[in-house]
Amino acid sequence: MMMRGTPSATGLLQVRFWGIRGSTAASGPRFVEFGGHTPCVEIRCGERLFVVDAGTGIAALGHALGKAAPKEIDILLSHLHLDHVGGLPFFKPVVLDKERVIRTYCGHLDGETAKEALDRLFSPPLFPVRLEQLPARLEHQGFKAGETLTFADGASVRTHPLNHPGGATGYRFDHAGRSICYISDIEHSDPWPDPALAAFVHGADLVIYDGMFSEAEYSHCVGWGHSTWEKGVELARAADVKNLAIFHLYPGHDDEYLRATEKELQAVMPSAFLAREGQSVAFAPVDAKTAAASEKSVAAAS
Repeated sequence: MMMRGTPSATGLLQVRFWGIRGSTAASGPRFVEFGGHTPCVEIRCGERLFVVDAGTGIAALGHALGKAAPKEIDILLSHLHLDHVGGLPFFKPVVLDKERVIRTYCGHLDGETAKEALDRLFSPPLFPVRLEQLPARLEHQGFKAGETLTFADGASVRTHPLNHPGGATGYRFDHAGRSICYISDIEHSDPWPDPALAAFVHGADLVIYDGMFSEAEYSHCVGWGHSTWEKGVELARAADVKNLAIFHLYPGHDDEYLRATEKELQAVMPSAFLAREGQSVAFAPVDAKTAAASEKSVAAAS
């Protein structure tokens, strides 16, 4: 069952959108309903927190967490383009508690961590302070997209390489028989859907998908590393995905445009929607028998 709003955390697999724009933030009265911050998504597997990407939306997430923020926070980065990391120094848990550990995970640098790139970005003359000067302790983990991440508390997250300039990583969160996939930033291939990607997202309760451009716009943006909502629908249908959230929205598309786009989208896939800042979606656990069957199905498709 998919629930919208702000549900109780216990046992649920949840997502909350804190930043939904791509490339750069958008602001003004025409960008209120969908929001204007760049990518940041909160994933909760029960009470367990994961943060995906550190765009400008991560500042609002940090404010919402407040003193309830865990002492250790894992930030899974799709890649290191500025719209996905620019909010990191403004994440309150980084600046409020010297006992806190913030870990970044980066999968598109052939196993290298994000440390060198982030240290280069967040230092004078580009930025007034270095990350190492902030109170919290930052630790950086590298992996190769396609590997499964395993955490000290026993949690695990599957990953997949994405077609994007310089590379990017997709993530799959499985919990209590439910699953959410984060597939941004990606440019669709020809032919489409890509069989390996379809296997990765197969049977997911929700896929968060890069639908930055319309089909008409995409013809002028080939090679830029982004996709369309139509290609998201094709992937969802091919992979038996139940719900689709179109994400990484073009900063020039205002509320009126996006409402019209969502109407077109839902005409062909009623369970799909365009992501909005502050929006929450939650999936209730399934019973043990159904969960086991679901996990078996996902393993067979991988």
